[in-house]
Amino acid sequence: MIPLEKPGRGGSSSAAASGSRAAGPGASAPRRPPPPQARGLLTEIRAEVRTAPFQDGYRLSPGRELGRGKFAVVRKCIKKDSGKEFAAKFMRKRRKGQDCRMEIIHEIAVLELAQDNPWVINLHEVYETPSEMILVLEYAAGGEIFDQCVADREEAFKEKDVQRLMRQILEGVHFLHTNDVVHLDLKPQNILLTSESPLGDIKIVDFGLSRIMKNSEELREIMGTPEYVAPEILSYDPISMATDMWSIGVLTYVMLTGISPFLGDNKQETFLNISQMNLSYSEEEFDGVSESAVDFIKQLLLKKPEDRATAEGCLRHPWLTPSSIPSPFKVEGAVEAPDILQEGDSVAELNEDTEKSESEGPLVTEELIVVTSYTLGQCRQSEKEKTEQKAISKRFKFEEPLLQEIPGEFIY
Repeated sequence: MIPLEKPGRGGSSSAAASGSRAAGPGASAPRRPPPPQARGLLTEIRAEVRTAPFQDGYRLSPGRELGRGKFAVVRKCIKKDSGKEFAAKFMRKRRKGQDCRMEIIHEIAVLELAQDNPWVINLHEVYETPSEMILVLEYAAGGEIFDQCVADREEAFKEKDVQRLMRQILEGVHFLHTNDVVHLDLKPQNILLTSESPLGDIKIVDFGLSRIMKNSEELREIMGTPEYVAPEILSYDPISMATDMWSIGVLTYVMLTGISPFLGDNKQETFLNISQMNLSYSEEEFDGVSESAVDFIKQLLLKKPEDRATAEGCLRHPWLTPSSIPSPFKVEGAVEAPDILQEGDSVAELNEDTEKSESEGPLVTEELIVVTSYTLGQCRQSEKEKTEQKAISKRFKFEEPLLQEIPGEFIY
């Protein structure tokens, strides 16, 4: 079992792969294919693109930067005439000397397509300057669900929370898939919450990597965030709606356990873990998680895209029915993955969670992992691992984006 990686604030990263097949053991980093063309992009929008100065209608909130990418920054803003809060996404039209206005138009068009869906971030207005396009978006005050994934036990998601939020995510994704849209970058950083306390509803954001899938076209692209990309991305096989479903399986795993199932100590190891299906469903990872939840993940983390459950099928899974009641998940004869502590990492113990209830399951000890040069992340370590003072591999790790730079931002 290997750690969880969070892309840096540099933008959505893209998974590298060989020209035809995923790299095998001992292979060098996969090669990138030629840059993708504009296939799968919507090129017409209904929105009135305003050329009046953005500052005439809105004022930026001091110090409230919500996200930053290689080619965009998201700032909190206030509409002057109403006082309502929004998120303004400032997107550069030229990126590395190339005109990328078409990619921005595509993102706007997808947001327009999903304008009436409650689980997709709402687009309010669009402005354009000679160098930028500005998307005025709904403000999701609860922030990313990633923050809940790395929180300590008292603040982390409970299984009943994940059930409710995952149903909303799937309803949103089902809507997109029904309209031939594949997101291709579903991850905790791209799922926002309308409020943090009480726990609000989800909003799917960042459609910079999304594509329109037509039955008559075969689309092969290398994109996504390393530990969430599907095997077909790495092997440069055709993308489909099932590519999103793999990412949802990884997302569910992370939300329930605080552990990334495939992330390695470097990008190549991450790719190998995905292509070789190196993941664990042991009791150490799923302590206190229901067997139904584990079965749900297993319906998605399948190597062959045609074997994975669809969004519609997932919504019919027993785990997501209102009457579903979590029960402790146990695995007989589970084998633990080797624990490796990277050089430069340090471990600081947190106080044990002394509160224990039937809904939360067995007592879980917390560990805080400090990853050198990046930031803090939390993982859950068993009492057995703690007493034996083993090194820890199940942790959050943060790295810069991967290889090929493809338009798309970290948030919104």
